[in-house]
Amino acid sequence: MKVRQDAWSSEDDLLLAQSVLQHIQKGSTQVAAFDEVGDQLNRTSAACGYRWNAEVRKHYKKEVEHAKTLRKSIHQEKDNKLTQQKVSHSLALSNDALTSNSDQDTFNDITLSDCINFLKSHEQTKNDHNTKDEQEQLKKENEQLRKKHSELEAKYAQLLQKKQHIEHDYKLLMSMINQAQKMSDDTFPKKYYN
Repeated sequence: MKVRQDAWSSEDDLLLAQSVLQHIQKGSTQVAAFDEVGDQLNRTSAACGYRWNAEVRKHYKKEVEHAKTLRKSIHQEKDNKLTQQKVSHSLALSNDALTSNSDQDTFNDITLSDCINFLKSHEQTKNDHNTKDEQEQLKKENEQLRKKHSELEAKYAQLLQKKQHIEHDYKLLMSMINQAQKMSDDTFPKKYYN
C-alpha cells in the first residue's frame, strides 16, 4: 500500500505534468498517467490526480491544448493512412480482376481515370445500398400511413352516421314540438291567453 505524507517537489510536479501531457498526446487517459506517476513516486493514483487538478494543471494550460492538437493531427494522419491503405487495397483487388480478365500477364501502372472509374463505381454501389434502405423505410412509413388512413376513414363513417341519427332525432323532436304547439293552439284559442 502506497502512503506518503511528504510535500510535492517541483521535480515531482514536472514529472506529473510531462506524463499527463504525453498520455494526452498519445490519446491515452489522464488516469493512466496518474497510475504511471504514482508508481514512480510511490504515491497513489488518486493523490496524483488530485495534485494535477488542484495545482499543476493551471500552469500547463497551453501545453495541454498543444498536446490535444497534436493528438488530433496524429489521429487524422492515422485515419488518412488507413484510408489510403483501403483505397490501395481496393485498387489492387480491382486491378487483379482487370488483369485476370485480360490477356496481359504484366500489370500496367494505374491511371488516374482507373482510379476515378473505381471510385465512381464504389460510390454508385454505396448509393444503391442507401437507396434500397430508404425505399424500405418509405415502404414502412407508407404502410403505417395507410393503416392510419383506414382507421380515420372508419372513424369518420361512424361520426357521420351518428350525425345523421342526431339530425333525424332533432327533426322528429321539432316535428313533435310543432304538433304539440298546433294541438294546443287548436284546443285553446289565442283569446284565452290574453
